[in-house]
Amino acid sequence: MTEMFRDKVDVALTVNGEPVEARVPAGQHMIDFLRLDLGLTGAHASCEHGVCGACTIRVDGVSVRGCLMLAAQADGAEVWTVEGLTDTAAITDLQDAFVARNALQCGFCTPGMLVAAEELLSAGGTPSRAEIREHLSGNYCRCTGYEAIVDAVESVAKARAGKGDA
Repeated sequence: MTEMFRDKVDVALTVNGEPVEARVPAGQHMIDFLRLDLGLTGAHASCEHGVCGACTIRVDGVSVRGCLMLAAQADGAEVWTVEGLTDTAAITDLQDAFVARNALQCGFCTPGMLVAAEELLSAGGTPSRAEIREHLSGNYCRCTGYEAIVDAVESVAKARAGKGDA
């Protein structure tokens, strides 16, 4: 066992609105802590280099790559996963729009897309299609292409602004 996994660190954080205290290996990534220790498997571990966006979570209101953040860095943080955003109905309209517009196929990228899209939409206003594309540019989809995803996010942005239906 490597040295970085022998040393453990105590963390106290809030995950999906619930307090969590744990003793974690100093080198454990946040995505592994969420998936392996807490059983929150919505965010996926994929490229492990922060490139694909499959592991996107929200930490203190900002989307981050769970594969690039250590669990120890989340001490004192508020963390939201796709499961928590689903349970609080924060992304129900986005999920419905993804289904209605066929913006998912295999679904592997969808949790990260939803978390990133919610970050954009929670800022308020109605982003342009170019702004939506730019914000989601760090989230890769290998099945659908991006038009249906942009359509879904745009429709929700308009609906939330009272300018259309999701």
